[in-house]
Amino acid sequence: MFTGIIQAIGELAAIEQTGSDLRLYVRSGSLPLADVGIGDSIATNGVCLTVVGLPGDGYLADLSTETLSLSTFAGLPVKAKLNLEKALTLNTPLGGHLVSGHVDGVGRVLQRASAGRSIQFEIEAPAPLARYIAAKGSICVDGASLTVNAVDGNRFQLNIVPHTAAQTIIPDYRVGTRVNLEVDLVARYLERLLLGERAAEVSAEPGVTLETLARHGFLR
Repeated sequence: MFTGIIQAIGELAAIEQTGSDLRLYVRSGSLPLADVGIGDSIATNGVCLTVVGLPGDGYLADLSTETLSLSTFAGLPVKAKLNLEKALTLNTPLGGHLVSGHVDGVGRVLQRASAGRSIQFEIEAPAPLARYIAAKGSICVDGASLTVNAVDGNRFQLNIVPHTAAQTIIPDYRVGTRVNLEVDLVARYLERLLLGERAAEVSAEPGVTLETLARHGFLR
């Protein structure tokens, strides 16, 4: 688990093809690795990666085909900047929100604008994720815990304050930039719980329908 509070900006030092998978070499920058061992997890642009090697100035991690299909890593160039966060511990302040590091899909930056000292972005999410994104709710973008300002269909707006901009790769975003998205954990589990006994049916219709909401008293 992670908090979505970025601890350092790293760099993609090398990519190695290993069959259908990839192995990444990430230079960790100012992220201290003295307490990191083989098998530990580091959120890398929001993706929970398992450390398989510690060459000294960073770490090695493998990416499966499943991870590649749901994230931006397949198209990242060497020297790309990366948001980094070590795994949450019991004495870590939960300054953001609970983040699993299991990316749900890739979004795309549609607009960027200045708003005083802040930066405003509009991002388009994959249509299946739209139902999990709510105004003033939380969303994880490239590993950063952010508050959704507004929602319109499968598009949502963010306001990036100067501190967040200084600590993350977000200021590098331009129109067309692809970003890793992880929706709020509570929203995902709530949807599954509302299916009730139907969740165990192989043929159960995915997602919550109006009929499901009415049956549980959410609609009148």
